[in-house]
Amino acid sequence: MSHKARNMVRSLQLAAALGPVLLLATGVAAQGLTEQQQFARGIYQELVEINTTTATGDTQKAAEAMGARLRAAGFSEADVHVFSPAPHKGNLVARLPGSGARKPILLVAHLDVVPALREDWTVDPFKLTEQDGYFYGRGSSDDKFMASAFITNLIRYKKEGYKPDRDIIVALETDEEILDANGLGMQWLIKNHRNLIDAEFALNEGGGVGLKNGKAIRNSVQTSEKVSVGYRLTVKDRGGHSSLPRKDNAIYHLAEGLVRLSNYSFPMNLNETTRAYFAKTAEADKSHADDIKAILASQPDLAALARLSENPGYNAQLRTTCVATMLEGGHAINALPQLATAKVNCRILPGEPVDGVQATIERVLADKQIEVTPTGKAVLSPPSPLNEEVMGSIEKLSKEFWPNAEIVPTMSTGATDGSYLRNAGIPTYGHSGLGADVDDNRNHGKDERVLVKSFYEGEEYLYRLVKMLAGGK
Repeated sequence: MSHKARNMVRSLQLAAALGPVLLLATGVAAQGLTEQQQFARGIYQELVEINTTTATGDTQKAAEAMGARLRAAGFSEADVHVFSPAPHKGNLVARLPGSGARKPILLVAHLDVVPALREDWTVDPFKLTEQDGYFYGRGSSDDKFMASAFITNLIRYKKEGYKPDRDIIVALETDEEILDANGLGMQWLIKNHRNLIDAEFALNEGGGVGLKNGKAIRNSVQTSEKVSVGYRLTVKDRGGHSSLPRKDNAIYHLAEGLVRLSNYSFPMNLNETTRAYFAKTAEADKSHADDIKAILASQPDLAALARLSENPGYNAQLRTTCVATMLEGGHAINALPQLATAKVNCRILPGEPVDGVQATIERVLADKQIEVTPTGKAVLSPPSPLNEEVMGSIEKLSKEFWPNAEIVPTMSTGATDGSYLRNAGIPTYGHSGLGADVDDNRNHGKDERVLVKSFYEGEEYLYRLVKMLAGGK
């Protein structure tokens, strides 16, 4: 053997010997991740990188991918169901059988996401990008963290041989982001396969861990949610040539009405959940504590209310809100507009009459030429009772993860599929264990992201919480 050949053999032997070492020194292993954490990241990445935009994506592909993961882990066909109620629409229901001593627990997360334009983002929204201590990607928070965590943990339970006292059911549904307007997601599952998802209670999105300066100040449990209702505002006019303008202009009518609406605030209206939320928040948020206590008084301080209302998060808990979200008008640059339209989204407090909100909008617009029409049907649902077992387990486990965080019952300002479950008689609690900065909510927005530390911490928290609630061994 030549000297050159001997050197080549030695190089190959050295490479073979060092291969595992080199692998450990690169990629995710270099971050000190356990095998379980690497597995969780892989499922998360797979989900984020499947484009499941509600109108144009493919939730069927995502449901099938998660079904394949479960079957590969040893779940039987009888315990993994992938449904496609329409092309490119998918729902998954999977079950880890328990002893049957207690009624099942249902773990819910939606697969669809809102649109994301590449040109708006600093990274590709449909690639999981890890940088600066964050995971970036559309759906990284809403709601593919919970979807991937539930699948990851169900497989983990299976591998451990865990036998709970109750079945653990995971339901991943489509079309949550459009309030299941076409009845293809949660409503479809309730209507067609209620037996597969029937449970004593459900865990869903809606409540997370609030971080302030990196420290956990609260761990939220969503027990109720606002009612989402859309309205179309329409102004019609005969139009004409733009060289002969008139004061009576469809766009002007609509614009002036929208300005009046933007300047209006619905009255403060606290319910049992929001009053408890503010009472707990006053203990954690020292910078707003005095103002919070002032609005909780028997005679609320209006100046304190005005200051709190400047905070979007607090404002949304204080009252019904309506905001313009879409605007369109005119048909040609050289023609007076014959039509101007706007879409307004309202989030109505539970218990407030929907008809009363429309009447208020019409009164505030103060222009009979602006026609107000609802664009969808309101889904009203009762709040879930504060279940002692659920709240007690959360209280106990939360202290281990975030000792100084207050357990805060909340009302979700956004709508979820929890409303359909509550109406079907399944109490639903929004609780993710995912930590996020209270002043940096990017859900539905540009560069949606999740703290890497929070991802792994939240996944482990959900793993242990579900075990506590499911019992067994």
